[in-house]
Amino acid sequence: MANKSYRGYILCRLSKIGSEWDIVSELQKLNKTLGTGLKITYASPIYGAWDLIIEVSFVKLEELDQLVTLIRTNQKLQASIEETTTFVSSRPDFPWD
Repeated sequence: MANKSYRGYILCRLSKIGSEWDIVSELQKLNKTLGTGLKITYASPIYGAWDLIIEVSFVKLEELDQLVTLIRTNQKLQASIEETTTFVSSRPDFPWD
């Protein structure tokens, strides 16, 4: 039986305006190095109080924590991201249809 996955959403506020697509590109590179249960499924600039949204699929909460820590400590990302907040789904694989 396959592991059920959860979804998380990380909102980022940037300290370096105009670096949104550079961050998305860096996240795409990092995605290739993540574990098998963790995957960045979407990242895009957004309008409003936050500048970027990152959607993540994970099996264990520790995997989400690994990614949030990586975002906060990676030198390239840290230079542009001022603040993050994270939302976590309460149920795995919840059917949308």
